[in-house]
Order: sequence, then structure tokens, then C-alpha cells
Amino acid sequence: MGQKGPLAGRDDIPVGIIFSATGHLSVIEKSSIDVTLFAVDAINERGGIGGRRIRPYLIDGRSDLRTYAAGIGELITRHNVLCTIGGYTSASRRAMLPTVIARNHLLYLPTCWEGKECVQNIIYTGPVANQHSVELIPYMVRNHGPRAYFIGSDYVWPRESNAVARVWLEQQGGKRVSEIYVPLGLTDLGAVLEQIRHLAPDFIFSTLVGDSAVAFYREFARAGMDREKMPIASLTTSEGEVQAMGVDAGEGHILSAPYFQSLTTPSNPAFVERFLSSPYGGSGVTHFNMENTYLAVLALERALTICLSTKDWDEILPADIRAASAGLILDDTVSPEGRVWIDRNNFCMAFVPKIGLCRNDGQFEILHVAEKYVLPDPYALYPERGVCRMEGLHTPDNMVVPNALY
Repeated sequence: MGQKGPLAGRDDIPVGIIFSATGHLSVIEKSSIDVTLFAVDAINERGGIGGRRIRPYLIDGRSDLRTYAAGIGELITRHNVLCTIGGYTSASRRAMLPTVIARNHLLYLPTCWEGKECVQNIIYTGPVANQHSVELIPYMVRNHGPRAYFIGSDYVWPRESNAVARVWLEQQGGKRVSEIYVPLGLTDLGAVLEQIRHLAPDFIFSTLVGDSAVAFYREFARAGMDREKMPIASLTTSEGEVQAMGVDAGEGHILSAPYFQSLTTPSNPAFVERFLSSPYGGSGVTHFNMENTYLAVLALERALTICLSTKDWDEILPADIRAASAGLILDDTVSPEGRVWIDRNNFCMAFVPKIGLCRNDGQFEILHVAEKYVLPDPYALYPERGVCRMEGLHTPDNMVVPNALY
């Protein structure tokens, strides 16, 4: 008899959900809650997985790191969930990681992240840093000019993402005229815009998130700055933030992402229609972080189905779900952005990066699509540290380091 897992003695599938329904990050995280519940309902309406319904347990992260740290513990110890879907900022991921690793739990992280770690308890369904700016920075230099102003929220993801972007900028012969970080949630950005006006860069590279991003675009518009001569290029400011800030503030700016609501892939129009017409569609739009979250639920459904082909319910552990996810493909009949797959070594997803221009209806016109998939590389800037594989970081001196953190 094997080890008993979280499903032993139950007739449902307990799954944790942790995003911020309140606070300065709720502008984007609330819709990730909505799409998770939408996907869970759809699975349950089809009869569940192997005849069992998913039972979601929801924690509001409140845009607060301590709440995330406590919340993941509650999901694991009190509700004994099989896995958890959640986290938007890398700061919230790192707040949850000690408990996730210590309890040998499985976290689906459905958001962009910076890399530089190799963790055996996470499946990453959002893009890593090398899958974002590798297309965006050359595009901006080619079409707008070489002088870039960098601004980001002050935590690990913007800083590491900007480190990657600086490499691409230098390779393109570009120049960073300034780089500034502001506290998470800061909305008074008038002084920053005055500095930008003075420096007159060719484009602004923004890694601001949440309410800070919304405020920055609004103040840019109010200041009468020229979005054609000096557009904001972002990795995060999607249809969701544009909905919050108003189209007048978002129009004319640029986003790099694997998904846009305007995509005409085989499954996206139906996904958009079903979601927006559902009880969960109050956001009025879909966006890439929401879609990456939707992919996490689909990937869980597929992986658990694979596990059930060889194991009884009582024997399935979070580690089994991860093992079954190696190389898992979501084709264009189910994935709104088109075919994607989970890398069998680092458990990040392979994506086709895209670049879009916000139109006057709040949707994005696709300006550029990468010619091929960009494979995830968490150590793109740090090859001397080794290569992330299924069992840990393989270092140049032939060591294997599980759960390698920077």
C-alpha cells in the first residue's frame, strides 16, 4: 500500500486558490479568481475529473505578503488541498515558497516571473523573463529608437526582468537613459513623469504592476505626453489594466504577452464569449494573466487524468501531478492562445511571444508575432549557475541542487 495522499477518504478534489480580491493588486488578480472558478465550474459541469468534482478553497491574498504566507499554510494544513493555483507577484510567490517546499506541496504559478530559481514544487504557466523582452526590446529599438527609460515596481520581478531587458537593449545598440523603481501601490508619479519629459527617451519600458501601472498611464495622458513619439512598452499592462484606467489612457501604448483577447486562434473566440457571458465575466475583458491562469486549471485536469491511469485516488500525491505534467501539451483546441506545452525539465511553459498596440476600443492590434516558440530559460542571464532539470539545478561541477533559490 502506497502513501496516502490528500484525496484519501474524500469524494471530491480539493484545490486551493490564492489571489488578491482586495488591495492594490486586485485590479488584475480579481479576474484570475474569476477565471479559475469559471474553469472549475466548466470541468465540474462535464462530470469532473474521473467522476469527481473539484472543490475550490479560496483565500484572499489582500495584496499583502504576510497574508499570502499564512494563506498557503491554511490551504495545506487546514483544507489539505491537492495543489494550489495562485500568486501574481514574485514577492507573493517567495512568501509562499518556504511552506510549499517544506510541505512538499504543488503550486501552479500563472503569471510572468523572473527566473533565477529551480524549484521542484512549482509549475509555471506564465512567461519567464527571456520569453518577454527578447522580442519586445528589439521591436521598440527598431520602430521607436534606441533611448529607453526604465520604470518598475520595487520588488524582485521588475528588477530581474529589467536586467534581462538591459542585455537585449545593449545588444541592439540601445541606451538606458534612466532606471527607477517605486514602492508597490504608489500612485503619485508626477515627479517621475517630469523627469521623463526632461530626458525625452524614445520609449518607456514599464514593469509597474497593479494600481501603480494604472496611475502611471493616467498621469501620462493627463500630462499631455506624446504616446506616438514616446510610447510606454510594458510586460504587464493588459486589457485588464486598460479597462481599469480607461481607454483614453491606454490607447497607443504597447504590450508584450503570449495572449491577447483579440487573437483569432481556433479556441479563443469561444473562450472569450463563454467567459464574458458567464457569471464570472464581470471584468468585461480577458487578458494574458487570466489566460495563463486558465491554462493552469486545464493543465491540472490533464495531469490528474494521467495519474488516474496508473494510480488509485488515495495514492495520488502532489509530486505525482508534477511528474505527469512533464511535457504536457495543451493544443489549440483548448488553449486560447494556441498550442503550448510544459517543459519537461524546468516545468515552465513554451510560448510564442506577441506584441500588441492598444486601440481606441481597449483591445490590442497584434503588431508582431515571434517566428517560433521561445523556450523558457530561467537561467538565461546566469548560465554559469547551471541548468534547471526535473530533479534540481545541475551545476557546472556536477552537483544537483533541489529547490535552488537565489
